[in-house]
Amino acid sequence: MPDGREAVSVRVLSSMDDVSPADWNACAGGANPFLSHAFLSALEDSGSANAETGWMGQHLIVEDGAGGVLGCAPLYLKSHSYGEYVFDWGWADAYERAGGTYYPKLQCAVPFTPVTGPRLMVSPSVDAAEAPDIRRALVFAMVQLGEKLGVSSLHVTFPENDEWALMGEMGMLQRTGQQFHWVNRGYQTFDDFLGALASRKRKQLRKERQQVAETGLRFRALRGADITDAHWQSFYRFYRNTTDRKWGPSYLTRSFFPMLSERLGNAVVLIVAEADDLPVAGALNLVGGDTLYGRNWGCDGHYKFLHFETCYYQAIDFAIAHGLKTVEAGAQGPHKIQRGYLPVPTYSAHWIADPALARAVARFLDEERDAMAHERAALANHSPYRNEGG
Repeated sequence: MPDGREAVSVRVLSSMDDVSPADWNACAGGANPFLSHAFLSALEDSGSANAETGWMGQHLIVEDGAGGVLGCAPLYLKSHSYGEYVFDWGWADAYERAGGTYYPKLQCAVPFTPVTGPRLMVSPSVDAAEAPDIRRALVFAMVQLGEKLGVSSLHVTFPENDEWALMGEMGMLQRTGQQFHWVNRGYQTFDDFLGALASRKRKQLRKERQQVAETGLRFRALRGADITDAHWQSFYRFYRNTTDRKWGPSYLTRSFFPMLSERLGNAVVLIVAEADDLPVAGALNLVGGDTLYGRNWGCDGHYKFLHFETCYYQAIDFAIAHGLKTVEAGAQGPHKIQRGYLPVPTYSAHWIADPALARAVARFLDEERDAMAHERAALANHSPYRNEGG
């Protein structure tokens, strides 16, 4: 392992197939399933994230002199800004109107996944004192690759806080956002959770669950081998119903979901709502470490409060039953607060090649960070929990 004097090299890989799952997963760790080789390769192999869809792999691998993998980062050359959840459309529009070319750009991220996790990943075989050097090497390599390719910018989205701080120290622009997460405060049942809420909020949640219960729908949490091809066929239809209605083109292909299930096994949890034994709605979740991550959902027909039940309340039920600490229910959604999901900060870091654009974005981010901090503080005052907020 490097002692601070040994040279390291960085390779750029166009495909996850070019690195062994064991080497990649050793760096990624096992707590976050979205950073696993299985998840990222399923995106590529299913045709969901590849050059044709505007996500050309440029993954970075840091190696020692003997070819041992010391660190890695998921990186893509992108021709658009779809599927990122940290929006830079305004930056792109302003730069294009000023005569610049914003695309392509580099994106260090998990495609279509607004989940915080490591981006500058280091092998546990690296001495703790040397790990920051490997992370810095990854950042330097991203910027150097960006300069070589002539891109407008590099964006590292949803990194962990310490990585965000490191990139800020290295001169990258820092941005903050927010999500809404549910935290298990030692609850043994859903009623325990309800008991922690203020009376008015508790009554509202009970009313919502009761209205869904009165439809006669049955809910099941399926894992691993219990999820059949028929379930995935139904879920893909639900998923397309949602994307077609809200966003237009869908990101994930039909083959992605069964491929993910096969490769991640029991880490995949599919919440299914059934009417007369036929699926009418579903929510895809992944389990990692002590967290349940909610990802995609959809339904046939219209049932009042079904989205809240399938995506939020069933997720809480599952987390309590399995002793999980946190439920992350995806991006956006201040409406989640009254359902027990509270605001937490998210982060991104940005390198912009053009100094004039970089200065303009830096000014914008200074104001945006202050606004986001005020908004999180204000939202915290609306906590539904007893003796917290308003």
